[in-house]
Amino acid sequence: MAENYKVRIKVLSQKGHCAAGHKVGDQWVVDEKTPEGLCIFAFGSLLPTLPVLMFGGSFPWEKDPDVTTVACPDAQNPVVFELRRQPD
Repeated sequence: MAENYKVRIKVLSQKGHCAAGHKVGDQWVVDEKTPEGLCIFAFGSLLPTLPVLMFGGSFPWEKDPDVTTVACPDAQNPVVFELRRQPD
Protein backbone atom coordinates (compact mmCIF):
# COMPACT_ATOMS: atom_id res chain seq x y z
CA MET A 1 0.00 0.00 0.00
CA ALA A 2 1.28 3.48 -0.90
CA GLU A 3 2.31 5.80 1.89
CA ASN A 4 -0.05 8.73 2.35
CA TYR A 5 1.53 12.13 3.06
CA LYS A 6 -0.09 15.33 4.26
CA VAL A 7 0.25 18.36 1.99
CA ARG A 8 0.53 21.94 3.25
CA ILE A 9 -1.10 24.57 1.06
CA LYS A 10 0.23 28.11 1.48
CA VAL A 11 -0.71 31.34 -0.31
CA LEU A 12 2.48 32.69 -1.90
CA SER A 13 0.99 35.69 -3.72
CA GLN A 14 -2.34 37.39 -4.32
CA LYS A 15 -3.09 40.22 -6.75
CA GLY A 16 -6.27 42.23 -7.11
CA HIS A 17 -9.23 41.30 -4.94
CA CYS A 18 -9.67 37.68 -3.89
CA ALA A 19 -13.42 37.11 -3.43
CA ALA A 20 -12.66 34.41 -0.84
CA GLY A 21 -10.42 36.77 1.12
CA HIS A 22 -7.26 34.68 0.79
CA LYS A 23 -4.05 36.56 1.53
CA VAL A 24 -0.32 35.87 1.49
CA GLY A 25 0.63 33.54 4.32
CA ASP A 26 -2.74 31.76 4.66
CA GLN A 27 -2.20 28.00 5.15
CA TRP A 28 -4.13 24.73 5.23
CA VAL A 29 -3.12 21.10 5.63
CA VAL A 30 -4.73 18.39 3.51
CA ASP A 31 -4.77 14.73 4.40
CA GLU A 32 -8.01 12.79 4.11
CA LYS A 33 -10.48 15.70 4.25
CA THR A 34 -10.90 18.95 2.37
CA PRO A 35 -9.50 21.95 4.24
CA GLU A 36 -12.03 24.25 5.88
CA GLY A 37 -12.04 27.83 4.62
CA LEU A 38 -10.31 27.20 1.28
CA CYS A 39 -12.16 28.59 -1.75
CA ILE A 40 -13.93 25.78 -3.62
CA PHE A 41 -12.74 27.11 -7.00
CA ALA A 42 -9.12 27.29 -5.85
CA PHE A 43 -9.45 23.80 -4.37
CA GLY A 44 -10.70 22.59 -7.76
CA SER A 45 -7.48 23.91 -9.31
CA LEU A 46 -5.35 22.24 -6.65
CA LEU A 47 -7.16 18.91 -6.73
CA PRO A 48 -5.33 17.34 -9.72
CA THR A 49 -1.97 18.12 -8.07
CA LEU A 50 -2.73 17.11 -4.49
CA PRO A 51 -2.90 13.30 -4.96
CA VAL A 52 0.47 13.30 -6.70
CA LEU A 53 2.18 14.77 -3.65
CA MET A 54 -0.02 12.86 -1.19
CA PHE A 55 1.05 9.50 -2.62
CA GLY A 56 4.76 10.16 -3.08
CA GLY A 57 4.86 11.43 -6.65
CA SER A 58 6.66 14.52 -7.90
CA PHE A 59 6.85 16.88 -10.84
CA PRO A 60 10.13 16.52 -12.78
CA TRP A 61 10.24 20.20 -13.76
CA GLU A 62 10.33 21.37 -10.12
CA LYS A 63 13.64 21.91 -8.30
CA ASP A 64 12.28 20.41 -5.07
CA PRO A 65 10.37 17.12 -5.55
CA ASP A 66 8.24 17.87 -2.49
CA VAL A 67 6.99 21.28 -3.70
CA THR A 68 4.97 22.71 -6.58
CA THR A 69 2.87 25.83 -7.23
CA VAL A 70 -0.64 26.19 -8.62
CA ALA A 71 -2.71 29.30 -9.39
CA CYS A 72 -6.42 29.74 -8.81
CA PRO A 73 -8.61 30.07 -11.93
CA ASP A 74 -9.36 33.80 -11.47
CA ALA A 75 -6.95 35.35 -13.98
CA GLN A 76 -8.03 38.89 -13.03
CA ASN A 77 -7.29 38.34 -9.32
CA PRO A 78 -4.79 35.49 -9.18
CA VAL A 79 -3.85 33.69 -6.01
CA VAL A 80 -0.76 31.47 -6.24
CA PHE A 81 -0.55 28.52 -3.87
CA GLU A 82 2.48 26.48 -2.84
CA LEU A 83 1.80 22.79 -2.25
CA ARG A 84 4.41 21.11 -0.07
CA ARG A 85 4.50 17.45 0.90
CA GLN A 86 4.96 17.19 4.67
CA PRO A 87 7.51 14.84 6.17
CA ASP A 88 6.32 12.10 8.50
